[in-house]
Amino acid sequence: MIEENDFLNATILIVDDQQANVTLLEELLHDAGYLNVTSVTDPCAVREMHRAKHYDLILLDLVMPGKDGFAVMDELKSIVTDDYVPILVITAEPGQKLRALASGAKDFIAKPLDLVEVKTRIHNMLEVRLLNRKLALYNKQLEQQVAVRTAELSESEARFRRLAELSADWYWEQDENGHFTRVYGPAIEMLGVQEGETTAPMREDQGTYWSETKQKMLDEFISARKPFIDFVYSRSKADGTEQFLMVSGEPMFDTTGRFTGYRGIGRDVTDSIHRQRTSP
Repeated sequence: MIEENDFLNATILIVDDQQANVTLLEELLHDAGYLNVTSVTDPCAVREMHRAKHYDLILLDLVMPGKDGFAVMDELKSIVTDDYVPILVITAEPGQKLRALASGAKDFIAKPLDLVEVKTRIHNMLEVRLLNRKLALYNKQLEQQVAVRTAELSESEARFRRLAELSADWYWEQDENGHFTRVYGPAIEMLGVQEGETTAPMREDQGTYWSETKQKMLDEFISARKPFIDFVYSRSKADGTEQFLMVSGEPMFDTTGRFTGYRGIGRDVTDSIHRQRTSP
């Protein structure tokens, strides 16, 4: 939404070698309430003036000695920092209109000037220009917000991973098909579990066997999509020793309520179990 003050405070440059035309346009714009109107009769000065000011609208005469409006437009293209060159050309030659539009002008005013038409075209062009500028500003702010949010999420994930590492031996996530999608911690070395594998297969090739009874119970929890806390199960390692693992997990759902998998933490509690068994 463009406010009336946005229009009236827009910066406008009049470029015409005829002082009478400049004076007419200045009076017209001042009477309409525009507050920041600048004029110049030397077309060679336009480039540096626009480089310094970045006008919201340039009223440009096409027929001028030394450097015509087409040459001025070519120069402006080389310094414009966005895709919108705010040029409204003024011409008495109908045959120049298409060439002017092809050269980068956004609209044109025919001579002799119709004051109502001039006001309308200026207002319309300023509206497009100001909306274009607001959109560019919004996109820049949005990019900054996305960058900040991405950094916050990265930091949050890093903190979460660190907390998971401190509170457990490993953190894991599975998709809806039971395949591990994330594994943090020494799960690969301890369990032989890697991303892409399913929950807990028996590894006969390594001489390692999971407790089938306990594994079945864990599978039932997961199949029912129920959370489980401190679930302890065991496996026989290749060297014949028994390893006890304690896991906690919960189902994950997306915003529509669709089940997307599980996540949880695990800890090796072998030493604790052995101490309990040997304590009097």
